[in-house]
Amino acid sequence: MTEDFKPPIKSRTTEELLAIAGAPKKWNERALKLALDELYNRKVDTKQIDQAKHLEKRQVEFEALKKAKKRSNFFSYNPRHLFINWAEVFMFLFSWEYEKDGFLYKAKIQRKYRPIIIIVIVVLIIYSSI
Repeated sequence: MTEDFKPPIKSRTTEELLAIAGAPKKWNERALKLALDELYNRKVDTKQIDQAKHLEKRQVEFEALKKAKKRSNFFSYNPRHLFINWAEVFMFLFSWEYEKDGFLYKAKIQRKYRPIIIIVIVVLIIYSSI
């Protein structure tokens, strides 16, 4: 089986091969097979491969938890934008994807405060037009 990976799978360190074997969803099937074959040729214990898979799973869970607890940052240090991060405000007001994307804390705050903010904006628009 020829390989056209750069650097080639066979020239990678055992740690890099374990990282490939531990994260099969991040790599294509050919790279995964080559990495597993090379680990087998280097006589690496299957317990190490299982441990690499476990560590990758824990890392993915940790990243998901970090994402779920991420808070909104409405304020910036840029005086040209009046110290407000307008992109974050726009996403907060008009995005329906927070929960689906894994931002659970942002979704909770959005459900609580978005109706209030939208009502205030509508009242200000109506009041300014009178």
